[in-house]
Amino acid sequence: MLEKIMKSLVCISVVLLAAGCAAPVKQLDYTAFKQSRPKTILILPPLNESPDVAATYSMLSQMSYPLAEAGYYVLPVALVDETLKQNGMTNAADIHTIAAAKLQEIFGADAALYVTVSKYGSTYTVVNSVVEVRANAKLIDLKSGALLWSGTASASSNEGNNNSGGGLIGVLVTAVVNQIINNVSDKSHDIAGLTSQRLLSTNQPNGILHGPHSPKYGTE
Repeated sequence: MLEKIMKSLVCISVVLLAAGCAAPVKQLDYTAFKQSRPKTILILPPLNESPDVAATYSMLSQMSYPLAEAGYYVLPVALVDETLKQNGMTNAADIHTIAAAKLQEIFGADAALYVTVSKYGSTYTVVNSVVEVRANAKLIDLKSGALLWSGTASASSNEGNNNSGGGLIGVLVTAVVNQIINNVSDKSHDIAGLTSQRLLSTNQPNGILHGPHSPKYGTE
């Protein structure tokens, strides 16, 4: 009897686990996005919540391409950054508090992208060294201040890796070597590029919609 009860519990657990894994992703509401129909996007310097000071400009330098690829005109980030600096705005936290209407007046863009980098850089543990970048973004209509879209993405140097071979000594040596390589080669910048692609890609669930310069514009 006890054996039958245990088997039943195992079966129920498997069913529940499978149901949980198969849970559908909640669909993002694109109503405001489609009504706004932004053509030009202003990328603000990202907020950096990581201890690595390079995070802001590493991400900033790599977000224009996926947005342009999606079909939007993106204001040159170097020009935007210099304009902000000339107006005494050098801190990302302060820049993110500028009123949407004021940004629209200065830059003439339809929407602004607000990004926060929550994780950036390498983490060394006893048996591994991993570079991870994680960020979230909001697209805001600069005329109305309405939220048009939001998303989150991350990437890691450890994706698809298997460190089970070579025994404990091999794992430890690999971890040390990876940490050295990650620090010397600035692997974080490469991972930030992958994170930017995932964050602003149109080819993912709840991704950003295609812009007016894309042949897929208006088809979603």
